[in-house]
Amino acid sequence: MNQLLLGDNLAILRQLPEASVDLVYLDPPFFSNRTYEVIWGDAGERRSFEDRWSGGMMQYIEWLRERVEELHRVLKPTGSLFLHCDWHADAYIKIHILDRIFGLDNFRAEIVWQRTNAHSDAKKKLAVVNDAIYYYAKSEKSTYHPVYVDHTDDNVATNYTYNDHDGRGPYRRDNMASPNPRANLTYDYKGYPPPPKGWRYSRETMEKLDAEGRVYFPTNKDGSPALHQRLLLKRYLNEQKGTLIHNMWLDLPPVHPRSNELIGYPTQKPLALLDRIIRMASNEGDLILDPFVGGGTTVVAAERARRRWVGIDQSVQAVKVTEGRLLAGRDLFSKDFEVRLHTYAYEDLFSQDPFQFEDWLVRQYGGTPNAKKRGDLGLDGRAPDGAPVQVKQQEGVGRNVVDNFRSAAERADAAKFQARRAAGQPVGYILAFSFNKGAVEEAARLRATDGVRIDLVKVEDIVPLARRPRVALHAQEAAGPQPKKGRSVCLTATAEDVPAGVGFYQWDVQHDPAQGFRPTVLLDKGGVLTLPLAPGSHRIAVKVVDAAGLEGVALLTVHVNGGVRADGA
Repeated sequence: MNQLLLGDNLAILRQLPEASVDLVYLDPPFFSNRTYEVIWGDAGERRSFEDRWSGGMMQYIEWLRERVEELHRVLKPTGSLFLHCDWHADAYIKIHILDRIFGLDNFRAEIVWQRTNAHSDAKKKLAVVNDAIYYYAKSEKSTYHPVYVDHTDDNVATNYTYNDHDGRGPYRRDNMASPNPRANLTYDYKGYPPPPKGWRYSRETMEKLDAEGRVYFPTNKDGSPALHQRLLLKRYLNEQKGTLIHNMWLDLPPVHPRSNELIGYPTQKPLALLDRIIRMASNEGDLILDPFVGGGTTVVAAERARRRWVGIDQSVQAVKVTEGRLLAGRDLFSKDFEVRLHTYAYEDLFSQDPFQFEDWLVRQYGGTPNAKKRGDLGLDGRAPDGAPVQVKQQEGVGRNVVDNFRSAAERADAAKFQARRAAGQPVGYILAFSFNKGAVEEAARLRATDGVRIDLVKVEDIVPLARRPRVALHAQEAAGPQPKKGRSVCLTATAEDVPAGVGFYQWDVQHDPAQGFRPTVLLDKGGVLTLPLAPGSHRIAVKVVDAAGLEGVALLTVHVNGGVRADGA
């Protein structure tokens, strides 16, 4: 399944299997001789980048090298890596990291992408307006698809200068001579002698091209055949794929302040840039990896291009904003994806499929779940020490569960049960959301009187657990001038029970319950939104995301008919 993963990318990359990824794009924080300026500003990002560059260039290079080594390991032999950087460290990155890890023979190109235009300081020094994207293949087997772009007006005006006015449009005349000696293709055609090395085409093909009107026959001024000149091929503009791209990418503008793509991420890259890279160096169904997911452009482009993907980031806000972009762009072809955070929502775990919950929790505890779910005496797996584990997806587990577990553990393997009992080791573990007084007392009694130790373990002692924020949404007519039709409405969201603190808000101002939450505003720090609404009813949804990545949603139907009235949901 496609995944958004919160955490340190080095630790996560070390867990990925070797040769499992088809394409890597990474846009790491650029180096400058000062502390890296955080973008999202949340705790995870600050921890990740604080003092990262205090040791100068070589500390930065070493930090990046560790990650590129893992990226090289997880790439398939047919895979490629694209590393995006700027002038501060590009030479160091190429020489000290990429050339050493991938090898000079696997260097494919330095792509020059124009990210901006010259500013006023260009009057004092030569402006640097480009980034570098280093393109390396894992091996000579790497996937590559040539990319064509539309012809420029200058190219058309310069090259496609002929037109027979037969409805086929402009064309250019191309050489029909063979570049290599071809004795078998050396023949006269309609009185025109062959070139010194022969024709490029067989006589059969030449006749076919002639019948299609694709051969240009030079004539003298009087209209007679100019037999001293060569035949030429007509290449029509409307039949050409376009111009093959090279390494100078000057045709992909950056995300400007009025762009529909803009999400408020200062180093956001345009979708067209990632789309070109992904289509050039991967196939549909391939796995794309971005270890610095940032604003999510890579995974959004991969989703649109029908690729699988994994995105990693240290920032909660980066992961959740990326999730919002994916939800906003969902269509019939979109695949499900998983978001893994450090903190889990109590409500999600409590309502999860029981068998999935059992397996997941046993693994989180470090154990091994049972392969079969029937005839297991109610035991759901083994702990790391080999003792049986039982999972209860409930609160207030009582005394009877403890007693029944004791019997099941002993019946499952009496010898091991007695050996562990004699050694004072736990004979088993019960995992649940909470235990009532009776269960706690029974576990204590068994240990004190029978020497049977059963450990009661809460879910929150295994994984960080919190409840979702509670959100309220209010609407009222906004102050100030009103539109001619409808009303300007001020929407205010408030969040309660948010111990981690509010991270940001997202808004779905055309909410359709059948489609789920699809944000139209991805990143709002204030929780207040003013909208012009036409007469009628409007469904509005707001989502609050806390600093741990947990979220709560509130819905409201706003009726505009002379005034403003709202119904909660």
